[in-house]
Amino acid sequence: MSVTQQQVLESLGKVMSPRGVALSKADVLSAITVNDGKVFFSISVDAAEARAWESVRAEAEAAVRAIPGVTVAMIALTAERKAGAAAPPPHRHSHGVPPVSTHRPPQPPGSGSPMSKQSEIPGIAAVIAVASGKGGVGKSTTALNLALGLRDLGLRVGLLDADIYGPSVPRLTGIHQKPVLNDDKKMVPIVRFGLAIMSIGFLVEEDTAMIWRGPMVMSAITQMLRDVAWGTLDVLVVDMPPGTGDAQLTLAQNVPLKGAIIISTPQDLSLIDARRGLAMFKKVNVPVLGIVENMSYFQCPHCGTKSDIFGHGGARHEAERLGVPFLGEIPLHMSIRATSDSGTPVVESEPDGPHAAIYRAIGAKVRDQLQGVIAAA
Repeated sequence: MSVTQQQVLESLGKVMSPRGVALSKADVLSAITVNDGKVFFSISVDAAEARAWESVRAEAEAAVRAIPGVTVAMIALTAERKAGAAAPPPHRHSHGVPPVSTHRPPQPPGSGSPMSKQSEIPGIAAVIAVASGKGGVGKSTTALNLALGLRDLGLRVGLLDADIYGPSVPRLTGIHQKPVLNDDKKMVPIVRFGLAIMSIGFLVEEDTAMIWRGPMVMSAITQMLRDVAWGTLDVLVVDMPPGTGDAQLTLAQNVPLKGAIIISTPQDLSLIDARRGLAMFKKVNVPVLGIVENMSYFQCPHCGTKSDIFGHGGARHEAERLGVPFLGEIPLHMSIRATSDSGTPVVESEPDGPHAAIYRAIGAKVRDQLQGVIAAA
């Protein structure tokens, strides 16, 4: 039986708002999206009311999940300050609720900043981010092959596709199935190539436009992190959205990241954006594990000749200038592109080839930096 918007509204009519009226009549709901048992919407209130509405968001989520046929419910609490209003005092948020967007400047650890209030994800030793200052630099392909490289080094690895607006992992892995719920109502990640994988792309159709505001994005990412039965992992690789906007900052502040990897191409325009990404992580006190130069050179598949189409060595020089590790160069090569498009990533489909060796070498440098964290866990 398919779930309808009317059923969702009827369910929300049983949840009382702090204003003394049913949630469905409180004029705070965004458009409700219902797709194959998956329900998405947000509750928008003034920031001064946010604390009173947190329990309402949780009740609404529980009410929607109780509807027969609902498999996933992602409900965000969007709280915004009115012009000229003072920011509400900082406080801890209940499970699954994204933070109020007050744009407070980052503070050192231990000073009450969001970074000092993170909680580890049970069973996961280290969460690392693969990020880029802009799109189109091969971030998702690198994240997947890096995860496979870490797997080949003997680690238990998961991959979270947090690129909400453009999830690529379903296509890159050839996964077409939908995740199921376990007895605890948690989504079970799909296992492919020995990786535990989760993506918003598993929950929506490939051509669905994700027209979501930042808090809705954060609610979805939070649920994919904490409402997924990840099991025991040494490393969870998070393929982050490109850019350095509010969503990226909020994710970095609320996920216990043990480090970040910046993906760039060699040309100056990409390096400018890579600097912004690196600066963002430093501001939120996330250690930078290093920079990867993707599409570093073109290698002819016939004669093996190398051509520096986008220049060469820019990311290495930038890493040296900024004092962060340079993790390696990945060529622009037909086999990497072809295996990605076919859903059989090159580390898996050509494990003895030169490109798989490059990704494993990068993975080894990352593993070495995380060894203390993994051993402690």
